[in-house]
Amino acid sequence: MSVDLATVKRVARLARIAVSEDEANRMVGELNGILGFVEQLSEVNVDGVEAMTSVTPMAMKKRTDEVTDGNKPADVVANAPVTDHNFFLVPKVVE
Repeated sequence: MSVDLATVKRVARLARIAVSEDEANRMVGELNGILGFVEQLSEVNVDGVEAMTSVTPMAMKKRTDEVTDGNKPADVVANAPVTDHNFFLVPKVVE
């Protein structure tokens, strides 16, 4: 795959980036170089290689999934204009 001058100008216009003629000509070569490196990656044999999520192996920190009220009901409703027994009171909006 290769990029031509028209493609660079079109992508720049879609990205709303002002690109001069000289910059566009330089980008053609740079983008073709990048795409060449990406094409080289398809030559690498990755059969049997596990997918990575990080360069260093790590275990996720886990905690038990327990349902609680947070033990702070008064703090939760502290800034509410009107409350009743730790519940928010709101005006009726549906008849």
